[in-house]
Amino acid sequence: MPTIYQLKSRFQDLLRPICKKLAAGGITANQVTLTALVLSLAEGLALWLAPGAALPLLLLPLVLFIRMGLNAIDGMLAREHDQKSNLGAILNELGDVLSDAALYLPFAALPFVSGELVVGLVVLAIIGEMTGVIGVQIGASRRYDGPFGKSDRAALFGLCGFFMGFGLTNALLYQILFAVGLILSGVTIFNRARNALKELETQ
Repeated sequence: MPTIYQLKSRFQDLLRPICKKLAAGGITANQVTLTALVLSLAEGLALWLAPGAALPLLLLPLVLFIRMGLNAIDGMLAREHDQKSNLGAILNELGDVLSDAALYLPFAALPFVSGELVVGLVVLAIIGEMTGVIGVQIGASRRYDGPFGKSDRAALFGLCGFFMGFGLTNALLYQILFAVGLILSGVTIFNRARNALKELETQ
């Protein structure tokens, strides 16, 4: 099943000139990773302190897009500008999980949203990223299989934030969207575990 992650290489090509300028200016991959985390925490705090307020909800798609760009840039800085480090690997994985939790859990406080579905999505997101990392632990590659990875979660919540910011508060709509996200998250976990094992069989 197609996933937004498959567009990553094209997105990176667009960002490469910016990445080169940042590297020339002495900006490190870890600094970019931390910037993405701070931005996510700030937006998450705004969503939490003002549940249902239009401005934070309308800003969410922009914040998620910027975060996606920063995540792509920190990876390119690490790989293409010799900035790989063990600390960077830790910051990258933990930063993604913390950012997801900060940005998405505030949706559970909205009266027209099922808090259980939102919490379930965040929990499965964490398990999904953990499953991807386990691939490395058992000797396979870091798994990014879909159909519902980090970029897809961002698209779902960004779209919901956009709708909510313009006053669309249909409870059934969000129940359906988040339920579909929950199911796809479960499939993603299964696919990452299965494909990691398949990868080992071909080695």
